[in-house]
Amino acid sequence: MKNFFQLPDYTGEEFAETLLSGSGFRLERIVSRGDSSPEGFWYDQEEDEYVLLLQGQAVLEYPGGQLVSLKPGDQLVIPAGCRHRVAKTSASPPAVWLTIFGQFSS
Repeated sequence: MKNFFQLPDYTGEEFAETLLSGSGFRLERIVSRGDSSPEGFWYDQEEDEYVLLLQGQAVLEYPGGQLVSLKPGDQLVIPAGCRHRVAKTSASPPAVWLTIFGQFSS
């Protein structure tokens, strides 16, 4: 048995680990300690992404400068092909994300 909130020690960029995967989906835990996407970098994924922030705070940025602030319990779906980046995350406490990647229907 593992505890979801027993966080890994790491230095550098955010830590991501696949917890579970199957036919058409991947479940990840992401830990960010004051991390952000590199300047000018945008995620542009082929999969939909469900994001649930469980701890800490984070700000996502979309093209055109739209910012979305997240606090614990906030969730959203980022559709495939929707460019986005992590503008900012809290360092203490670290931002802990639960994400699911796959093809979702509305």
